[in-house]
Amino acid sequence: MNLVTFSGPPSSGKTSVILKTIEAIQKRDLKVGVVKFDCLYTDDDELYRQAGVPVKKGLSGSLCPDHYFVSNIEEVVQWGKERNLDLLITESAGLCNRCSPYIKDIKAICVIDNLSGINTPKKIGPMLKTADIVVITKGDIVSQAEREVFASRVSNVNPDAMVMNVNGLTGQGAFEFSTLLYDQEDNIETVTGKKLRFSMPSAMCSYCLGETRIGKEHQLGNVRKIDLGDQ
Repeated sequence: MNLVTFSGPPSSGKTSVILKTIEAIQKRDLKVGVVKFDCLYTDDDELYRQAGVPVKKGLSGSLCPDHYFVSNIEEVVQWGKERNLDLLITESAGLCNRCSPYIKDIKAICVIDNLSGINTPKKIGPMLKTADIVVITKGDIVSQAEREVFASRVSNVNPDAMVMNVNGLTGQGAFEFSTLLYDQEDNIETVTGKKLRFSMPSAMCSYCLGETRIGKEHQLGNVRKIDLGDQ
């Protein structure tokens, strides 16, 4: 079974791209399943279910969804193997630009949209910088010049990634993209022992542990203060 991880900012079109891509993959008689990771709520699992795709969802609640992902990914892989999937796709919530749910030697996809702002690629961090493929969506809403400038900004941030445009509504580009996701030589049995491509944020402070009061006396652990001195 192949494992592919998808991440990207909220509302960038991850689910739409995945659904269109699965349509193309299924024409090759490959069985695909999805596990959706989110924070408080998602009904994307219903969209996959309506498309006949085996799906599970996990809600992290008060935990960081990408930390939740790492804590559960081995069980997710075994779920996929039990269902004899050829390809298992995980979709992250993409709530934190500093997080990166990518695993070494596992294909990593970042989905980002043209409408997010010209400087957005610089803001995303390892979620974009360490991806193997960057999919840009909503290109039909901007001009050709804007598409080219945005793609150039993405390549500047991650020059090693393949950059593709996929329309999550029409499916344009989805077939070409689908040919890059499955390779029989990339089959895995487990992810136990593998490592993340980039460390998670170092955040263990009093607020992480449930503190709600504001003030220095309540700020313990890993705390960083802003410099408000004159420049």
